Amino acid sequence: ALAAAPTRRTRTSALTHIATMSASTSAISAKARSCFAGTAPRGSRRALARSGATAATSADKCRARRSLTPRAAVAEPPGPSRTDAEIRAEEAILAGDDSDGTIAGFTKLEWSCIQTPARYLGNEIGAVHKDWDSAEVRFTMAYPEIYEVGASNLGHVVLYTILNNQPGMLCDRSYLPGEDMEQLMKSKDRKLFAVESKRPLAHFDALGLSLAYELGAVNILEMLHLSGVPLSWKERDDKPDEVWDVDNGSWPLVFIGGPTATSNPEPVADFCDFVCIGDGEDIMPEIGECLKKCKREKLNREETLFRLATEVVGVYVPRFYDSPPGWGGAVFPIREGVPERVRRRVSDPNPLMQIGLVPYVSTVHDRLTVEIRRGCTRGCRFCQPGMLTRPARDVDPEVVVEAVERGMRDTGYNEFSLLSLSCSDYLALPSVGLEIKNRLKDENVTLSLPSQRIDRFDDSVANILGGAGKAGLTFAPEAGTQRLRDIVNKGLTNDELLHGVQTAYDRGWRNVKLYFMIGLPGETDADVLGIAETVEWLIKTVAGNVARKRDELTLTLTLSNFTPKPHTPFQWHSVSTDEFERRGTLLKAALKKVRNVKSNWTSIRISAMEDFIGRGDRALCPVIRRSWELGAHKDTWWDGQDASFRAFDGAIAEAGLDWKYRQVVNGEWDVLEKLGDKDYRAQGGGGKGRVDRGALADERLDAPLPWDHIDTGIAKWWLKADLQKALEGITVPDCSHSGICTECGVCGDEFGENVVAEVPPLPVFEGHYTPDGRRTQRLRFRFTKDGKESFIGHLDTLRLLERAARRAALPVSMTRSPYSSRPRISTAMALPLGASSEAEMMEIVLTEKMNAEEVRAKLDEQLPAGMRLTEVEDLPVKYLNGRYMETMNELLNSAEFLVHVAVPGAVAKPGVTAGGAGDAPSWDVEGGGAFFDAGKNGDGIPEAEVEEEDAEAAAAAAAEAAAEAKAAAATTPEDWRGWVAGAMALDSFKIKKTSKKGNTRQVDLRPQLLGLEYMDQTAVDAALKGKHIPIPPTPQPGTALLRFKGEYTGAGGLSVDNMAKILGSVAGKELQVLHSHRVAISLDEPTPPKVDKLWLDNIVRAEAFMGLERIWDPEAGVNNRGHMGGDTDGDRIDNHKSYRPAEEKEKESEKDLPPGRNNKWKKK
Repeated sequence: ALAAAPTRRTRTSALTHIATMSASTSAISAKARSCFAGTAPRGSRRALARSGATAATSADKCRARRSLTPRAAVAEPPGPSRTDAEIRAEEAILAGDDSDGTIAGFTKLEWSCIQTPARYLGNEIGAVHKDWDSAEVRFTMAYPEIYEVGASNLGHVVLYTILNNQPGMLCDRSYLPGEDMEQLMKSKDRKLFAVESKRPLAHFDALGLSLAYELGAVNILEMLHLSGVPLSWKERDDKPDEVWDVDNGSWPLVFIGGPTATSNPEPVADFCDFVCIGDGEDIMPEIGECLKKCKREKLNREETLFRLATEVVGVYVPRFYDSPPGWGGAVFPIREGVPERVRRRVSDPNPLMQIGLVPYVSTVHDRLTVEIRRGCTRGCRFCQPGMLTRPARDVDPEVVVEAVERGMRDTGYNEFSLLSLSCSDYLALPSVGLEIKNRLKDENVTLSLPSQRIDRFDDSVANILGGAGKAGLTFAPEAGTQRLRDIVNKGLTNDELLHGVQTAYDRGWRNVKLYFMIGLPGETDADVLGIAETVEWLIKTVAGNVARKRDELTLTLTLSNFTPKPHTPFQWHSVSTDEFERRGTLLKAALKKVRNVKSNWTSIRISAMEDFIGRGDRALCPVIRRSWELGAHKDTWWDGQDASFRAFDGAIAEAGLDWKYRQVVNGEWDVLEKLGDKDYRAQGGGGKGRVDRGALADERLDAPLPWDHIDTGIAKWWLKADLQKALEGITVPDCSHSGICTECGVCGDEFGENVVAEVPPLPVFEGHYTPDGRRTQRLRFRFTKDGKESFIGHLDTLRLLERAARRAALPVSMTRSPYSSRPRISTAMALPLGASSEAEMMEIVLTEKMNAEEVRAKLDEQLPAGMRLTEVEDLPVKYLNGRYMETMNELLNSAEFLVHVAVPGAVAKPGVTAGGAGDAPSWDVEGGGAFFDAGKNGDGIPEAEVEEEDAEAAAAAAAEAAAEAKAAAATTPEDWRGWVAGAMALDSFKIKKTSKKGNTRQVDLRPQLLGLEYMDQTAVDAALKGKHIPIPPTPQPGTALLRFKGEYTGAGGLSVDNMAKILGSVAGKELQVLHSHRVAISLDEPTPPKVDKLWLDNIVRAEAFMGLERIWDPEAGVNNRGHMGGDTDGDRIDNHKSYRPAEEKEKESEKDLPPGRNNKWKKK
């Protein structure tokens, strides 16, 4: 039918019809659309024949069988047969059409089954939605991690903001989907999409991915695969003679950036069209402008890439370079005109561009982040970021203060972080931090800092940390002995370490986190045990023998395995995994004897794999690809290490690189093996030899390396010379602060110079934030929650409301908790995820009296489109006796919903089930998919009996689904009315509830069912008039719209799902809730307190005494106003004298007492 459809309109209608077919044909329709679109992989016919709903028993059997087998060898999608513009237009319609409640082509029911659907909505505060057609160049910044990680990455947000600020350029975002979303996409045959436009990533001109760490390479392949984009640049260049034009069927340009890509791009060279080397703020707009010119000149793919390589400094195009055998993986250009070495780009940080997205979901770094310094010149010999980010560039202190102050107002965050590789090296930190703290003193704001130099932690730094909740402290001594710290050039003494921890303890910190490494070059067992000795010494010296346990010092240690990195003096070093394990065992035994120490250890095997990939060459590209095919991707490194290592081990063996991996595992070379040799300089024997040059030089230091073609600015001879200094235990000063140049080679015209900001005067510290708990005004709002915002969870909604109130600058009252002060903002009751509402209720308590309508207008401006404040009510805060009025939660009694329900077979089943991935068919690779059946021969071809079994199960399921669909179509309004009447006539309906502790109890739900009504077409029309909710105006056969009223209290109530269970028990069917819409929340009337006669008598008596005092002693009673009620000092009736001005006490004697105030009068 699709193939015969002559026009785009009729084909779109056919697609819409297919999307609404019953469950028995949903999988087939999705596959048919894939075949029509020309994106179905090879083997589609076989998969199509076996697709369709699968019986539950067969699905369980298949899942158990397939979960034990690896991913098959991936068959890339064929060349994009996208010359038909109608196919792209239909995908665009699916991306943008939400007229029937769908988003990105997924129904409301399907979105409700996804865990945290707000990840994929693209409607955050700060999200940019630019017109698609007016953009000349379209980028996607795709972060190969889940949303919670990617959305909080500063570089990701900065590049997104910068590109969208450029005229003629558009930039959207995309993230690695969760397992449930991945299965849903497969069930609907949808490709990975950008969250703003909902367009498939293959529609964009350039697809940028960030490589933040070595093992993230497999995630990059996963994202490309989910996008339907071929994995290698060779496969994407399927039309070499045609004009590169994505709108007419060309594949997008795939580029990679990030610290790992800058360090050594060779292990991923086959997968990207080009690599961005260095900082991205300046290079990305230049790439966009270059692509504009190339598109206007109608260049082909190769010439477009050549323009990028020759006109934009910092662009590395792997196809123009080759790695000949016998050269140690070194890379050389093979096309004339491209640079022999690609220079790293250096950009100055701009904090004002870092004020960007405010996600609704709680992210990993859920705070405002402002960069204060980029680069580090400390010269730690193990630290790759310190070498790749030189020169050091401070941000002007005034700019930092402005960015933080503006950012906190614009985003609504209550926490911010000042970011740098070493914040303590930003000498203006105390002044800037105190200035920010003073300006935001009256707001609930907390400052946190990443790992900092312990030798610069003092009282001024301690003053700027914390706020409403004290932030944690993290220091990095790295090594346990002074000797080893000198070898790695850490530049930290034991006295400085003690002083820093002592300062933290004296300022109230009882837990400090310390970072150490094992396996550093030159390390001995004494150095390993020195970690335990240093920790024990700190605990005993700092805290001593305190009386209370809560005053003891606790240290949390993070112990990682040293991994050599390219472009560092230790880039030639390696340690065997056996040695790591031996030293780790030695240290664990020593730490067991130390009290108040917690330790966290990194995986040795992961460290070895990071080393293997991080210092690898282009020969590792097939290994990474094959390991991904075998299942090593996503978060399996932490949740399934064994499976991932099996995948990598198998891939390494297939590539014949076992010998290379063994070099890493066994420890190929200890670069400080000459430590203690008397023939070398300063080794105890007066030797004059050097390891880097001269007669005793080690020739292995001159061998070519796979990353030599990356020009970081640091000369290779300098790295060798610094290795010699490590051998001698010589420390190198910080050139940006000492003024002593170490001649590393960075500073100059190409990379710039060190920039050290002038330190402003240290302002006077005005004190920490004190919560303002006054309750002056109480406002109750009613608001809507619909559209995309209905997929924001309850806790995320509360956080959204708090941030909106801060952006609106409302004086919200705070709780006076000594641990964490919270704003007094509350909602009446939680709304189920995916449900919409027109009757949500919220209360805000203010410290100052304001016009209620002005508050509503201010707050409404800060809320997203789906949350609109419809009315506001000014309520009293207290009763006359001073007691605070009841909360909404205490007054809650019932809620009313419109509920769209369906019998089985009436609507298509979603591709996933709530809470996890469903039984959606998978055909992403040749012969099967992610749940791949390797077959007896391991060739990816399932056995014939398995196909027959699946076919039989599919036929049985199809027959069952057809019967359900027939029964659903025969359901009448009388049936629904009868079921509703039967439910209301029930005496009881008991279910078992299990507590978090595992205790079960029976609960009768029937008393909580207050009302249930079937709505005919007239009632449906009246109920839905003027409302934009995903309920069809005419319910389809087998579905009904019900009006449901349930009992709700602060302790809980009857949910919509449980109501469906009650109704389903009468109908004899398992009813499905398609959508629920809350129309009302009912509260009880407040209960005024009973009159307390004794309390009133006390008031009268007190007033009488105060009246006499004012008559007989006017001066003393002038400030006595008879304050009563409240909790603070001076507000209780028995301490009204505290309102008098403080005076010096005089000796009381009969003659000194004022008239009428002598003891005789008192007795009388």
